[in-house]
Amino acid sequence: MSTLLEMATNIVSAHVSNSPVSKEDLLSELQEVYSALSAIEKGEAVVTAEAEEAKAEPAVSKRKAFGKNQITCMICGKGMKTLSRHLKTSHDMTPKEYRAQFDIPRTQPLAAKAYSETRRVMAVERGLGENLAKARAAKKKK
Repeated sequence: MSTLLEMATNIVSAHVSNSPVSKEDLLSELQEVYSALSAIEKGEAVVTAEAEEAKAEPAVSKRKAFGKNQITCMICGKGMKTLSRHLKTSHDMTPKEYRAQFDIPRTQPLAAKAYSETRRVMAVERGLGENLAKARAAKKKK
């Protein structure tokens, strides 16, 4: 059976052959893979960087995260108008998981207050509420 270092080297070289990696990243990846293989051999739990990131303190406080003109991601600290799409694309998590991780109530919207208000005004101007009521009434008649 191969040694752990040989196995780690084979895994990392397979990864590097498909994607460009800097010298520092190569060394850190080799160290991470070796540590993971060593932990598996000893029967210990493997701690990944993502698991450590999930346990980390929020980038901003809850009070500062929910502003009038923008909402700030408590994981990475980026500000935006809505958070749902960012969570899925950048952190591969659902709003439900995000709320659970940072103890955010369901009643707290994951969108900036000004953005929500702008969308509400636009819906009222277009008469979307009235159209919905008409559609429901027509459906009831059928």
